[in-house]
Amino acid sequence: MHDLVIRNGNVVDGTGAPARVADVAIDKDENGVGIVTAIGANVGPGSEEIDASGLLVAPGWVDVHTHYDGQATWDPELSPSSWHGVTTTVFGNCGVGFAPARPDKHDWLIQLMEGVEDIPGAALADGIDWQWETFPEYLDALDQMPRVMDIATHVPHGSVRAYVMGDRGARNEEATADDLIQMAEIVQEGIRAGALGFSSSRTKLHRALDGEPVPGTFAGAAEMVALGKAVADGGGGVVEVASDIGLGGLEGDFGGDIDWMRELATDYGLTVTYALTQSDQDPDQWRELLDLSSSPIEGDGKVVAQVAGRPAGLLFGFETSLHPFKMHPTYLQLADFPLAERVIELRKPEIKAAILAEQTGFTGRFNHDVAHGFHKMYPLGTEPNYEPSPEDCVQAQAKATGKDPYEYAYDVMLENDGKGLLFFPLTDFAEHSLNPTYERLQHHGAFLSLSDGGAHCRLICDASTPTFLLTHWTRDRTNGPKLGIEEAVKLQTHDTAELYGLGDRGTLEVGKRGDVNIIDYEGLRLSPPEMVHDLPADAPRLLQKADGYRYTIVSGEITWLDGKPTGARPGVLVRGRR
Repeated sequence: MHDLVIRNGNVVDGTGAPARVADVAIDKDENGVGIVTAIGANVGPGSEEIDASGLLVAPGWVDVHTHYDGQATWDPELSPSSWHGVTTTVFGNCGVGFAPARPDKHDWLIQLMEGVEDIPGAALADGIDWQWETFPEYLDALDQMPRVMDIATHVPHGSVRAYVMGDRGARNEEATADDLIQMAEIVQEGIRAGALGFSSSRTKLHRALDGEPVPGTFAGAAEMVALGKAVADGGGGVVEVASDIGLGGLEGDFGGDIDWMRELATDYGLTVTYALTQSDQDPDQWRELLDLSSSPIEGDGKVVAQVAGRPAGLLFGFETSLHPFKMHPTYLQLADFPLAERVIELRKPEIKAAILAEQTGFTGRFNHDVAHGFHKMYPLGTEPNYEPSPEDCVQAQAKATGKDPYEYAYDVMLENDGKGLLFFPLTDFAEHSLNPTYERLQHHGAFLSLSDGGAHCRLICDASTPTFLLTHWTRDRTNGPKLGIEEAVKLQTHDTAELYGLGDRGTLEVGKRGDVNIIDYEGLRLSPPEMVHDLPADAPRLLQKADGYRYTIVSGEITWLDGKPTGARPGVLVRGRR
């Protein structure tokens, strides 16, 4: 008698093997962990059985680029990622996090996270109960809360630098030899305590609320190699980097980063990953970088590019943190009104005319694109389209309807009682096509990443990318090649788990963890994003739901049933590579 048997499902096991109709049995081991114990026909009876006839049965998604560092301390459900079939998540990316943390640096770490990842500082201040100072103590605190999924984390460079160097570290001053020794000790201690790796930010796009780049942004190769060596000395792991070298040179150029990345891979056997996107300024640069970073390396290490499954999508609306009219003088007079009251005012012809007649006061990094980039803004609509055609853009639609593009954008944002959204693909859409994304997803030197779950709460909602990989890439795409369903599943299960050394999960094979998604594949749908106020301190965030996940199972326990939590919380902190 098995603990759980999933009957007659269309099993896509994550290995890349063809789908097959089979039963899957899961049993608890001596430690209470659900393990796959049988796959095939005529599997014996189960104490609990699920009829998966006509449904897709796949491993739970392993999402290795999220920012739940704070949310994981108060939210056992880790939404929205858990709504989209994620059963293991890795945070502490991009060099930001909340450990180690001196007691007098809590507010500083919060404003660093808020500036870089757009997570409301009020929510972090209200939600985090600082029960730690050191990184191992942070892991112990995370270990105390049962949750719906397994979690893991990196040691973040910014926190380590600030802990050791104080204001010198925060201001990106050069580290002394003694600083390097102390930082290396903290990184090594964190790896030994269970961190899966170390992360750093090397892009000037990432800035704290006070305008300062993330500590470590300008760290020299000697510092990066020393901290990478500390990862190796602690037992090994991943070095994750957000670097201008891979962000299309949007601001600055860190071409030398590839050299120390390859040194860490070659000399210390580490896996080094960096974010790689396509920029409008140089749409083909990513191919050169990918060829350079993925050229052969001696030994067990490798340099692998993180690539997104869809464009990094800024969402412009009257509720979000950016939109074309945000800095118009008349709009600024209304900006603090509750949305319903603001919409009443914005619909008045004289208010609309005044706003449209004004010039923007934007001085931000993307001021021109935000205020005037209508050739690359698209109405998102009630059935979100993340690969729109050129004729779908605001500029083209406005011309077709005889409107000025500013007025057209204004009217779109007023739809749905002021909740209308414009989709602005910041990266990865320079050719108005996801064909370059398809090319990257199939490259041996790249892997699926960059969902950013938990981050960019008021501007981006890409945590739904795991679902998008199935709906768009394997089923709905009409203007380019599709991914096979076996390939799409493997990208976000086996491949991500293997990269992070999580050999106990990522496939449905005997002996692997019983983490499973059971999905109505034909009925799988993404809802439009919506702004809600459900964070601590009633802070806002964009959320996007999905229909079609019939069951999500973690360690053999059903955690989500038809989009509703069951109350089961078998998730644990994953310590160390397996």
